[in-house]
Amino acid sequence: MTRPRARDLGLPFPGTPGPLNAITDVAGVQVGFCTLTDPARKMRTGVTAILPRPGTEPRPVRAGHYALNGNGEMTGTHWVDDAGYFLGPVLITNTHGVGAAHLGATRWMIDTYADWFRDQHAWAMPIVAETYDGLLNDINALHVQPDHALAALAALSGGPVAEGSTGGGNGMIAYEFKGGTGTSSRRVALGGADYMVAALVQANHGIRPWLSILGRPVGRLMPEGAFRSAEMGSIIVILATDAPLSPLSLRQLAKRAAIGIGRNGTPGGNSSGDIFLAFSTTDDGPMPQAQGPLVQRTEINPEWIDPLYLAAVEAVEESVINALVAGEEVPLVKPPGKVCPALDTARLRAIFATG
Repeated sequence: MTRPRARDLGLPFPGTPGPLNAITDVAGVQVGFCTLTDPARKMRTGVTAILPRPGTEPRPVRAGHYALNGNGEMTGTHWVDDAGYFLGPVLITNTHGVGAAHLGATRWMIDTYADWFRDQHAWAMPIVAETYDGLLNDINALHVQPDHALAALAALSGGPVAEGSTGGGNGMIAYEFKGGTGTSSRRVALGGADYMVAALVQANHGIRPWLSILGRPVGRLMPEGAFRSAEMGSIIVILATDAPLSPLSLRQLAKRAAIGIGRNGTPGGNSSGDIFLAFSTTDDGPMPQAQGPLVQRTEINPEWIDPLYLAAVEAVEESVINALVAGEEVPLVKPPGKVCPALDTARLRAIFATG
């Protein structure tokens, strides 16, 4: 049964979403999942893949990254910081699956960009991020393998994005409810043009008392089933836009993800890896090595960028709640005998129906 999204429950999120209210509203962006569930093996995990730009020709994607709290991993960000771009897919998985996902993504890049790797002194540096799913998954069993990353990449497509217990979000918990994958988008009119800003999150952060939804203290109104005394999770946020932003502006956009997750109550706990990446699908042409000594680019003036910042905050805020409302009750493997409850969407609807 498909669970409703947050807006279907009457939650009055601000801003105007795109037609899918998903990261795939940014033209060209594709998402794929490999979801691994086997209760007999204590397996509840997976891999999420995001491809900014399809095709067999490698083309740089402008990017910026920001870590609100670094208790986590996102590979490739040193290069993003220095070069202002990356190449290929972004993968999200569990903490112990980073190496396997990285190997699978590297294999995919070598095969997909075969001409480039054959003819150039080329190297692959995919971006792979993680959050910890050890309460719902036997993370030490190393269930995630390179083939699972390849399966997620083989499943890439545009269109609606499955939320909740999908891909890397399969074993994740947010605010002591079942969390996981969530997405949302916003339309922005700026300088006579229309742009899209969208987010995809892997939500695995927060404790129940912190949860606030559009100003309502939902966590305190729904305390049943809480099982933690302190935060021990993380959140990865991927922001996509078709606005022509510089790498510096994209880093500033990535920073706004911190405000987006903060709107739902988290202070960014010490044990949380809150790591954010923003990229633009603006096409700057071939790889820099294939360009001449001078390049020309169009970039939005930072003095005009505030509507894009607001769109990023709103999209991230709604993405987290979309991940929560998609969740279903799941038994914990650590400690055994307890469950991670689903957010009660009927009660949530009632909270907002009261005005």
